[in-house]
Amino acid sequence: MKISSTELVMFGDLLFNHYNWPMTLLRWEVVLNLKMKKIQINKIYNVNCIDVMNSMKKNSVDLVITDPPFAINFKAKKANYNRISSRVLTGYNEIKPEDYYDFTFAWMSEVFRILKDTGSMYVFSGWNNLKDILQALDDVGFKTVNHIIWKYQFGVVTKRKFVTSHYHCLYVCKDDKKRKFFPFSRFKQDAKTNNGRSLHYKDKEDVWDIKREYWSGDEKTPTKLPSELIEKILHYSSEKKDLVLDPFLGSGQVAVVSKSLKRNFVGFEIVPDYFKFAKKRLDEDLYRIKK
Repeated sequence: MKISSTELVMFGDLLFNHYNWPMTLLRWEVVLNLKMKKIQINKIYNVNCIDVMNSMKKNSVDLVITDPPFAINFKAKKANYNRISSRVLTGYNEIKPEDYYDFTFAWMSEVFRILKDTGSMYVFSGWNNLKDILQALDDVGFKTVNHIIWKYQFGVVTKRKFVTSHYHCLYVCKDDKKRKFFPFSRFKQDAKTNNGRSLHYKDKEDVWDIKREYWSGDEKTPTKLPSELIEKILHYSSEKKDLVLDPFLGSGQVAVVSKSLKRNFVGFEIVPDYFKFAKKRLDEDLYRIKK
C-alpha cells in the first residue's frame, strides 16, 4: 500500500492536533508502515508507544510493567551514585511537567484498551508527578489494587532536605474480580523465615526492600529497574507464555527478564540508542554489556 506525502502530512496533522506533539514526515512513514503490519510478540520497536499502541488488538496483553519518563528535568548524564558519565547512554526523552497529565492519560488509555480483563499493570513513579499518575489512573478507569513502596539502599545525598530513597509502584487492573494473582508462586504457604515468620506473608508486604543494581564498568541507561523487582512482579501476576508489555522500554530490562522467565514480551522505546542497547541485550542474550 503506497502512502503519499500529502496523506502522511494529513495523518500527522490529525495526531499532532490530538496529542500536541510534532513529528517528522520520516517518523510518520515508519509509524504508518508499522500500523499496516501486525505488531509481533517477542520483538521491540523504536517508536513512540502512543503512536502505535492503537494498532494492537483489544484485550491482548496480560501484564504491563513500566517506568515512564519523570518530567523532573532529569539530568541523565549526571554522575549520580558515583557512576562514570561516559558509560551512560545519551538521549533520555523527557516530558514537560505541564504536559505530564495529558501524556499520561494518552498512553494509559491505550494500555487500558489492550489489557485483558485478567491482566494487571505496575506503574513506577517518583513522588514529583505522582498526583498526575494517580489522577490519570482514576480517569482512565483502572482499579487500584496496591500502592507499593520500593525501598532501595540509598538515594542522592542532599543538604537541605531528606534523602529520597524510595519509589512508588501503582499496582492496578481493569477488573479486580478477574485479575490474575498467584499468592504462592514464590514461597509455599507454610514456608518460614529463619526466625519463624511466614515467608510468603513477608514477601507480599507492600514495602519492597530491594537493592538497586550498579553496573560498574558496563554500558547503561540512566535508569533501570533491578531484575529482582521485575521477577517478583512476573511471578505474582503472570504465567509462562503470557504477553508482557513495557511501553517505555529503556534498557530493555522488562523484556530481558520476561524472556528469561519464558514470558512473551513486546516493548516500545523512542530513544534510538536505548533501543539499540535493549535489542543487543535481547538478540545476544546478554544481561550486561561491557563498555
